[in-house]
Amino acid sequence: MEIKTCCVTGRRDIPADKTDYVKQELRREILEAVKNGYTHFLSGFDEGTDLLFASIVVELKQEDESLWLEAAIPFRSRVENPDPAFKELLGQCKSIGIHGESDSPDCYIRCSRNMVSESQRVIAVWDGQEQGDVADILRYACSQEKEVRTIRI
Repeated sequence: MEIKTCCVTGRRDIPADKTDYVKQELRREILEAVKNGYTHFLSGFDEGTDLLFASIVVELKQEDESLWLEAAIPFRSRVENPDPAFKELLGQCKSIGIHGESDSPDCYIRCSRNMVSESQRVIAVWDGQEQGDVADILRYACSQEKEVRTIRI
């Protein structure tokens, strides 16, 4: 049986008045993915969208042991984040992939492209801007013929 993988991309700075909406829509998209047979979920563990996605997967994992979360960390020292919530979520991952040795201008985009390459579905929290990292990843996902689900904010 093929493992179906879903990753997330999105804004780090979700507007405060949109946070509840984004959480609700991420939960809906993740539940839909589970219903469609997805069991492997990838997150870059960045602020905002990535951590919301990871926390929802961890929550759902408590009810469904077939689900697993993988952290795709852009650079090695990122795992040393002192935030207790970050550490707790990271501890819930089945695996942690480190995609670079140091923080660099392209490490995040490289990590995101790797996640897209490993996934069949991409969930994106996007503001519609044609410039920026999320737009770049969406273009890449489309060029790779990945299924893209968009949560517009």
